[in-house]
Amino acid sequence: MIKDSPGVVRCSWARNELSIRYHDEEWGVPAHHDRTLFEFLILEGAQAGLSWDTILQKRQNYRVAFEGFEPALVARYDRQQINQLLKNPGIVRNRLKVVSAVQNAKAFLKVQEEFASFDSYIWKFVDGNPRTNARRFPKQVPSRTAESDAMSRDLKKRGFNFVGSTICYAFMQAVGMVNDHLVDCFRYTEIRDGRLTKR
Repeated sequence: MIKDSPGVVRCSWARNELSIRYHDEEWGVPAHHDRTLFEFLILEGAQAGLSWDTILQKRQNYRVAFEGFEPALVARYDRQQINQLLKNPGIVRNRLKVVSAVQNAKAFLKVQEEFASFDSYIWKFVDGNPRTNARRFPKQVPSRTAESDAMSRDLKKRGFNFVGSTICYAFMQAVGMVNDHLVDCFRYTEIRDGRLTKR
């Protein structure tokens, strides 16, 4: 845990200006807007093997490169557009990850068509309600759970890539499907008590 001003304690991974702002304003807040969910699906996949700080630093570049994370637009990217993205130093220039983002956009649209929204589909893995955990130490936070295992299996069956269970659990933490702020963190009770506007 770290402190900045008197009485403020937050999770220890929030250690610079960018990650502190993300921790304090977004991480763990229940997200129900499909475009937000798509953004985190792509960013968590891009993060695989890298630090989250790297992704946060490139996040605005991703928003520009991927049309504000509008899945209907990303799904139309052709080989030429993919090659252009691979020349963009503002994003992670990994061909598998870039191609995966386009494939995931297509799969995302199919889920929207079947379930009316991606939100209604993805939140069923926690029965529509955030899971509030009670971790006291970082080492108590798992990298995967039975729910993330189930989500990973189902997403893969639907044609998604870069959706292993560990990536899925990080996604669940980011979009507030689970509250994994440590109990001493000031955000833990705010999110647990629902005193935050849903995204």
